[in-house]
Amino acid sequence: MGETEYRNVRLTEEAYRRLESRKRDGESFSDTVERIAGERSLLDLSGVLTDEEAAEMREAIDGSEDRSRERLDRLTDRMDP
Repeated sequence: MGETEYRNVRLTEEAYRRLESRKRDGESFSDTVERIAGERSLLDLSGVLTDEEAAEMREAIDGSEDRSRERLDRLTDRMDP
């Protein structure tokens, strides 16, 4: 196995604090950067759905939220004396 190469990277104090806040126990900063850099962004999904599919999805989500709100209201009503 080859020797690991290291690079120095300059960060602003704010960037360092943000990176440090994402660091998990036992994880090096390199591990943290590799994990975060491998995460997918919502922007990666751009263009995956047609406008029609996106509208259908929004409607389904809105309907689900409405049903959840109604269920919560019914439960709250039953708890009120």
